[in-house]
Amino acid sequence: MKELLRLLAGALAVTVALAQPAGAQAPARAEATVFLVAAPGFRDPEYRQTVLIASPTARGGHIGVIINKPTRRSLASLFPEHEPSKKVAEPVFFGGPFSTSALVAVVRGESSPGVGSLPIMTNLYLAINVNTIDRIIEDRPNDARFYVGYVGWRPGELRREIDRGLWYVLNPDANTVFRKDTGHIWEELLRMARQINALGADGGERAVD
Repeated sequence: MKELLRLLAGALAVTVALAQPAGAQAPARAEATVFLVAAPGFRDPEYRQTVLIASPTARGGHIGVIINKPTRRSLASLFPEHEPSKKVAEPVFFGGPFSTSALVAVVRGESSPGVGSLPIMTNLYLAINVNTIDRIIEDRPNDARFYVGYVGWRPGELRREIDRGLWYVLNPDANTVFRKDTGHIWEELLRMARQINALGADGGERAVD
């Protein structure tokens, strides 16, 4: 299992570089994590009608995963010889078009699940380290949701996409991230974002640097 995950994680090296400068252990600023709701005019097939959770990285960019694109694959189908993977009933999700051979996880817990985990909300972490993900699968698989691929932005890229009208920005909610039925998340959050904009209120919106 560990050998297979190491192969999968090879393509994820760019994520680690985005997340932390060499020699640094500074966490991402969890208070600036946002939901990104794709605008109806965003026609890119990878992002059409998607909702992402995105968090800033120590180098000034952002990293996140799409939360409403379950695949038809299970973790057990990816790792058929690994018994703990069979305990995960939920499908693996498509996290984004970057490094789709890599496995990442969003994990619930009062403390970090291990090395290479970015705090994205209170009691919520994005795990990108292969050994940490291995332990999560073996010890606490149902505290996590697993994704193939992710989305990354260099410094300033996300701000420019928002300015172009590609995304609505909302405060994140952990319950929404782990919702069982993801089929209507995009419609619900789009409606919420439009209502907030129409009212001119900022209570549900979050600024992105």
